[in-house]
Amino acid sequence: MPDTLGELSAVELSAAIRDKKVSAREALADHLERISEVNPVINAVVTLDPDGAQALAHDADQLTASGAELPPLHGVPMTHKDTNNTAGMRTTQGSLALRDFVPDADDLIVARLKAAGVVSTGKSNVPEFGAGSHTFNDLFGTTTNPYAPALSAGGSSGGVAAVVASRVQSLGDGSDMGGSLRIPASFCNVVGFRPSTAVIPMPSCVNAYAWLGRTGPMARSVEDIALFMSVTAGKDPRVPHPTGLDPEVFRSSLETDMRGVRIGWSRDFGIGVPVEAEILDHLERQLAIFEDLGAIVEEATPDFSEADLVFGNTRAMDFAAGLGPILERAGEVIKPEVHWNVNKGFALTARDLIETAAARTRLELSVQEFFSRYDLFASPCAQVLPFDATLRYPAQVAGVPSETYLDWMRSACLLSATGLPVLSVPAGFSSGGLPIGLQLASNHYTDMQLLRYGRAFEQQTGYAAVAPVVTSAPAPLTTMSA
Repeated sequence: MPDTLGELSAVELSAAIRDKKVSAREALADHLERISEVNPVINAVVTLDPDGAQALAHDADQLTASGAELPPLHGVPMTHKDTNNTAGMRTTQGSLALRDFVPDADDLIVARLKAAGVVSTGKSNVPEFGAGSHTFNDLFGTTTNPYAPALSAGGSSGGVAAVVASRVQSLGDGSDMGGSLRIPASFCNVVGFRPSTAVIPMPSCVNAYAWLGRTGPMARSVEDIALFMSVTAGKDPRVPHPTGLDPEVFRSSLETDMRGVRIGWSRDFGIGVPVEAEILDHLERQLAIFEDLGAIVEEATPDFSEADLVFGNTRAMDFAAGLGPILERAGEVIKPEVHWNVNKGFALTARDLIETAAARTRLELSVQEFFSRYDLFASPCAQVLPFDATLRYPAQVAGVPSETYLDWMRSACLLSATGLPVLSVPAGFSSGGLPIGLQLASNHYTDMQLLRYGRAFEQQTGYAAVAPVVTSAPAPLTTMSA
């Protein structure tokens, strides 16, 4: 056993608990101790229920002792993203408007994790209503990067990324509409996975047919991502989507042969997306890893010229449908970026929606033409390195001014518009020691093959094994400007 159980992967920790090498209560004690050590620095855990967690860990140890069959994540401690509802535990979505909200029921992803044996311990921080890829809010403050505590951890799953990177827990649940699993994964040197549509269903009383937002995992290894997917994937009758993936798919082998795999790489998505030069130079050197494994890497991209339109209008419609009512009730305490996005949704016309549907159709045709020639699309995950955490968002990217809070996230948003499964894998560090992620995408419902490609890269690099050293608190974070 390592000095801290937090160094173990979820696969390793769950095996150790099943084999009685460590108890669920010992795993929980390590988890809580690590929170007490790092949370004053990174501010990632915003709600904690140690007494409830102790009771769950006690029950888990009793089940171990009984000799009964144990679930896959038996006894593994985990905080949950604060946009995912947790029954009986405060779920604020990072908003003063919901500061005292306690749901009666778990969201599906949380319910499936609990059924798989997870010991729920608390909630991790998010930007208000998950809006934006930098984790700050007026209720709990700013979550910072374990590798550089004065800088951003990304978002909206920034709290999840920070606790996984800090060895508080081995994996966690997040969500992703415009990069919320991938950008914090890139910033915090962990793996983030946005699955194909409805692979992890998202039941909704507002729009059961929504397709842009996803829930998914973060971990320090692709193997743990597959384990997470194996217990959370699968159809739900409340989500009327004809396609999905059997969770058994994610229990198959992660081994793959990269020889002959064709990879299209793009620096700028073919439409001049600005990306910091150091990120591009570093990632292009990393592509040689795939070539050394026998893959063929060429500059190629789908036609993303209409993806901004598809993403922007679909996101706006989803925001208006989901957040319009709470904005009417409590708009005075909700941040301006949410107001802007909701108002944009309500301003959409029938013509806008018709144009969006047509543009999405053309985008899909281009994506399928690309995958008729290539197996994998590779691109920068984030356009910037982790930035000053006192900013609301970067004012410019590679010299190009940001007109909205979404502009610096386009590298992720463009791929969201395609609906494809997308994986962010650790790809090394900048000259200043800041994490950089590589973004990989494959065709619809080839999620497991995408994980295999990511693991092939991971096995050759091992970047996620480089742990942060979280030792001293950063300066107080108060300024919030663009």
